[in-house]
Amino acid sequence: MEEEIDLMEVMRVLLGRAWLILLAFVLGALLAGIGTKLFITPRYTASSTIYVFSKSSSNTSAANIQLSNQLTTDFQIIATTRETINQVIDELGLEPSYYKQLVGSISVTNPEDSHMLTIRVQDPDPQRAAQVANALADVLREQIADVMNTDKPSTVSRAVVPESPSSPSMKRNVVLGGLALAALVVAVVLIRYFADDTISTEEDIRRYLNLTVLASVPFEKNIAK
Repeated sequence: MEEEIDLMEVMRVLLGRAWLILLAFVLGALLAGIGTKLFITPRYTASSTIYVFSKSSSNTSAANIQLSNQLTTDFQIIATTRETINQVIDELGLEPSYYKQLVGSISVTNPEDSHMLTIRVQDPDPQRAAQVANALADVLREQIADVMNTDKPSTVSRAVVPESPSSPSMKRNVVLGGLALAALVVAVVLIRYFADDTISTEEDIRRYLNLTVLASVPFEKNIAK
């Protein structure tokens, strides 16, 4: 019973500060939105897909199909090697210093139970993101053909210039910013409530001391001492 009373009291305290919690949420959301707009550079994602399997009739056996599927992991590693990335940089005429940025912006995935590789590239410049994704796909096709000693893999889809940024998510940042500041205010309110062990009302006397109040004397601040 005591826990239920304490829970109700906590709810009462929080409801009494609901306006402050709501204000904190609005302020946190506003600050997060402004911070996202001013200090976070938008990044665009472009993707291209290649089919890692030869069209040659000699490679249509079940064994070779399974082998090409296993090799997709190796091709994922090859796609992010220094030699591959430098070749892409040379073909597009990019600055050599772009290498470090490009390494962290490439994502190569192999959908489950498929022979396809999806190449995704993030970049602040949407046009460059598409160019890099397509160039990387072309370079990777040549390297796969050399490794497997077969025809070049087919291109399933070419990257197009993205029209909207993939990150940051303004909506998510605004919600998280509001929740973070609201949670901070809730924590402060609760800490102050639990840290305050003073008895100041008749209800406190009945609740914490289990005593009955027989009389009370009103306190007048304007009475001269």
